[in-house]
Amino acid sequence: MRLSRFFLPVLREDPKEAEIVSHRLMLRTGMIRQEAAGIYSWLPLGFRVLKKIEAIVRREMDRAGALEMLMPTLQPAELWQRSGRYDDYGKEMLRISDRHERDLLYGPTNEEMVTDIVARFVQSYKQLPLNLYHIQWKFRDEIRPRFGVMRGREFLMKDAYSFDLTREDGEHAYNRMFVAYLRTYAAMGLKAIPMRAETGPIGGNLSHEFLILADTGESQVYFDAAFHEKDWRSFSIDYDDRAAVAKVVEEFTTMYAATEEMHDAARFEQEVPEERRVSGRGIEVGHIFFFGDKYTKPLGAKVLGPDGREVYLQSGSYGIGVSRLAGAIIEASHDDAGIIWPQPVAPFDVGVINLRQGDAACDAACEKLHTELENAGVEVLYDDTADRAGEKFTRMDLIGLPWQVIIGPRGLKEGVAEVKRRADGARENVPLEQVAEWLRQRLQA
Repeated sequence: MRLSRFFLPVLREDPKEAEIVSHRLMLRTGMIRQEAAGIYSWLPLGFRVLKKIEAIVRREMDRAGALEMLMPTLQPAELWQRSGRYDDYGKEMLRISDRHERDLLYGPTNEEMVTDIVARFVQSYKQLPLNLYHIQWKFRDEIRPRFGVMRGREFLMKDAYSFDLTREDGEHAYNRMFVAYLRTYAAMGLKAIPMRAETGPIGGNLSHEFLILADTGESQVYFDAAFHEKDWRSFSIDYDDRAAVAKVVEEFTTMYAATEEMHDAARFEQEVPEERRVSGRGIEVGHIFFFGDKYTKPLGAKVLGPDGREVYLQSGSYGIGVSRLAGAIIEASHDDAGIIWPQPVAPFDVGVINLRQGDAACDAACEKLHTELENAGVEVLYDDTADRAGEKFTRMDLIGLPWQVIIGPRGLKEGVAEVKRRADGARENVPLEQVAEWLRQRLQA
């Protein structure tokens, strides 16, 4: 992709309305544009990140056995009235009446709708287990939307819903999602620590939230440093092996980790040696719940069991904030110059900088490398603008692509390009004819 043909409305100054780093950088880099309080357009750079995150979430849900579907943003109020949540949810729910005076709502979550679907079509235990998920826009009318996509009113969410015959089966479904979440965040280059959580308005009696560390996190967290010592990137599992799945969950839930609301200072000091006690701020990027028959009973989701008796299904709910993750990753990975994208979610893998646009040799070398990288399956943003070198460097650091390739007259005389790793600023001169393969190997490592 040539920058001269890409829509990248970079701002020169920090937006005054942005209170936290991710909001400031997402506006400055032209990832998003605010349309109303807590409601954003996702511009091309931001949309690419959103789709990268979404693809990783989808891949890991599919691997864990969940089936993708799509439910509407608008839901009949009657479903929520049957579950008892219509009045309880409060003003955060956007209530709507259509031209026929039928009550609707812009869905903040989908427990009622998916349970009604299952109640209509699942009649026998032989159709179980079942896990349905979708990636859909939600709306919650926050009283004070702030912090950009971190606390917006409209947001993209992956929500999955499991349905099982027995509590034991339901808990295994919960464990599968627990492990799938560990894998999902690891695939994005993150370590999201699972912490036991309150269930809130969702309900149920088993819940964990997943948090990543960031200075601007909304929650104070306390945990054992052993979490950070684990290599989550090599994580693999047979989801049908109940014992293996349960063992992983036990391994991660026996180590101490708690938000301020659930923190037990005495237990923390007793269980965790002083040198391993870690505290900081955390951002929630996922939440899972098991709530048994809380929704299946009022909505009539029951099946004939193997003994011929009717049984209400055991269900769970599993959410990942896809759009929120874009902001959370920036909060956790940035420096004074801008964003530092983990490679799996970066909008492009490599930025190519032509230091002297219009110079025949520089133009030819950049064009050749641009083609080689694209042919090698590398996503590249080629800065072919006539801007000054300093502007190009600043812009490329700001948008945070994992690698930069800098080509100028001096390097060409020596037959090399300068390659810079954005994460730590390390630079290396690489023979020009080897750059594409050199980068391909490192991106696949």
